[in-house]
Amino acid sequence: MLPREDLLKGAEDREAIAKVIDKAEQALKTWEVVVTDFCAPPLVAEIQNRFSKLTELQFLAWGGYPQAERQRLAIARAEIPLDVDQIPLTALDIAGNFLFDPASHRDFLGALLGTGLVREKIGDIILLGERGGQAIAVPEVAEFITSHLTQVRTVPVKAKEIALSELKIRPPKTKEMTTVEASLRLDAIASAGFGLSRRKMADAVNQGNVQVNWKPITQASYALKAGDLVTYRGKGRLEIGEIVVTKKERYRIQLTRYL
Repeated sequence: MLPREDLLKGAEDREAIAKVIDKAEQALKTWEVVVTDFCAPPLVAEIQNRFSKLTELQFLAWGGYPQAERQRLAIARAEIPLDVDQIPLTALDIAGNFLFDPASHRDFLGALLGTGLVREKIGDIILLGERGGQAIAVPEVAEFITSHLTQVRTVPVKAKEIALSELKIRPPKTKEMTTVEASLRLDAIASAGFGLSRRKMADAVNQGNVQVNWKPITQASYALKAGDLVTYRGKGRLEIGEIVVTKKERYRIQLTRYL
């Protein structure tokens, strides 16, 4: 049995973590690969952090393509080979003429949930402009979606299953930069990365609009480290790269901004 109370201690979403514990115990007991539903990025990060000390288990997250935000996690004993092919996913094309009534990510999600599905069964949604969109889902709901999803906003649509290789994934646009700072404070580094004044960045942090590794951070003085991912609502993401201390005892920081 796993140390349930230790794993649940301080969890932001105890119910979600409890479900993962149940699946992890199932994986240990059956010696099979067990897969969760889709998890949002903060939950994926929390799961990986909370279960990282359990050497008898391994976790693998996959959402259909390398940059996928929402991912399913495969859980297995450490001795069992694990790869993304063991995480069942289905891709769907949602076609319609949106030329005169453009639909947003929220519109497609709302239409999918309006059929009676729960969010955990749906992964990323990819917009295709006037042609419609695509979605990733757990395989067991694919037939339900193709039968019940008939409209997004005011536009009639037809959903059909497609291969994951047919997803129209656009490579992320990135911008590489270097900044030199007196400290590793969140407001200092993020202001350089997002091209804002330090005061505006500090205000954004204080207002809860900034996350580090998918966790909300409300302290502008929070110290960043190499490998951290800073997300600013509506502005994109910023990855913290190599950090080098200069001769003048300042920090030279490599940054990658995802636009």
